[in-house]
Amino acid sequence: MPLNCSTNVAPTTRSPIITKTSTSSHVNLSLLFKITKKWCPNRLYKRTIACSRSVLSGHLSRTSSALLMEDLKIDLGSQSGDYSRELLVAVRVVQMACSLCQRVQEGLIGKSEDQVKSKDDDSPVTVADWSVQAIVSWVLSECFGSRNVSIIAEEDVHTLSKFEARGILEAVVKTVNECLAEAPMLGLNAPDRPLGSLEVLEAISRCNSTGGPKGRHWVLDPVDGTLGFVRGDQYAVALALIENGEVVLGVLGCPNYPMKKEWLNYHHRYFRLMSKLSPPTSKSWEKGCVMYAKRGSGEAWMQPLVHENKEFVWPNSAIRIQVSSINDPGLATFCEPVEKANSSHSFTAGLAHSVGLRKQPLRVYSMVKYAAIARGDAEIFMKFARAGYKEKIWDHAVGVLIIHEAGGMVTDAGGRPLDFSKGIFLEGLDRGIIACSGPILHERIIDAVNASWDSSNL
Repeated sequence: MPLNCSTNVAPTTRSPIITKTSTSSHVNLSLLFKITKKWCPNRLYKRTIACSRSVLSGHLSRTSSALLMEDLKIDLGSQSGDYSRELLVAVRVVQMACSLCQRVQEGLIGKSEDQVKSKDDDSPVTVADWSVQAIVSWVLSECFGSRNVSIIAEEDVHTLSKFEARGILEAVVKTVNECLAEAPMLGLNAPDRPLGSLEVLEAISRCNSTGGPKGRHWVLDPVDGTLGFVRGDQYAVALALIENGEVVLGVLGCPNYPMKKEWLNYHHRYFRLMSKLSPPTSKSWEKGCVMYAKRGSGEAWMQPLVHENKEFVWPNSAIRIQVSSINDPGLATFCEPVEKANSSHSFTAGLAHSVGLRKQPLRVYSMVKYAAIARGDAEIFMKFARAGYKEKIWDHAVGVLIIHEAGGMVTDAGGRPLDFSKGIFLEGLDRGIIACSGPILHERIIDAVNASWDSSNL
């Protein structure tokens, strides 16, 4: 899916088409012609030709250049029809969010008392959760217009707005502004001035959509696997786009999940130590990745995180990922949640034994489980929640899409596709969720579930 169109999604200080100097504007005509002829309607292509004549005669003003870029930006978004512009924005903002989370996690380990609050359900929420939600909301609103953006997200501002949380709010505002100041390195606009507390709270509170079967809704889990995050372990940043009840776009940031499978056996603290001794390069010590896919493309991609003070260049060394070809249960690896509160380990262990799975389960926090299957590190993910627990769409939307496009399967235990059109919950879910690298394993697991279910206590 790496795109040939290198156009920025928003005007930046380093456009590949128009670069400004202190005295004039210069246009890369060959690149501009190539992009507009391939992607844009005839009207804009003719305008490009007219502007080029002005350039050659020295009469193209900065205003004309800006207007041309604005037209190009609008037409690319409205004419492509394949969510390319949405993908460009989503990948960039998830990259930014991952960098934010890495910095917060480094400062959080061993200092959780002053940076962790409890939500009503007693799960921890950190500065990173609110900060990521704020920057994603702000960036999407800037790129697509706040009136056109509907966001379903996990966090609200109730706790953060309380007087006793003013210290946390100050930390969130500081973190948000530090992150947004780096937006130009990712091809995004930064605010004209630092955001104030009310503006940050407003950005977070805009993420109040409840979704549904109609319209376009962004779905965000700012820090999926918060317990893993607090403990310095695996977590993810997940951003999906749902249109008319279908997941059409998904970006999954895994800041502690290494690009190379062979590094999975090393603890994350070892990565931090080695990164300090030998800074990450494109060939070594790459900790962290971003995966993404578009519905119907039949392709899923992974790229490394952008390291500090590096500019983002699309597609940023992206490589195509595919699910494992293993279909023998005896050779397969299965994933399950770390926390027993959200899934029955005993039931999944029984299922694993009944189908002949011999390897130890890979217990991983967050949607990193989906990432592991999508790129072939594992073959099966099973989650069977205890009675009364309702799955939320932000915990699964991105992972389901990426696995599908990477060649795998995700259904409920009855073999039906997950339904993301009913609001914030996966309504009508048949018993649990089963993700597999292929149809053979998938069928074996479903058969085992049907055979074992009546004797379970779920």
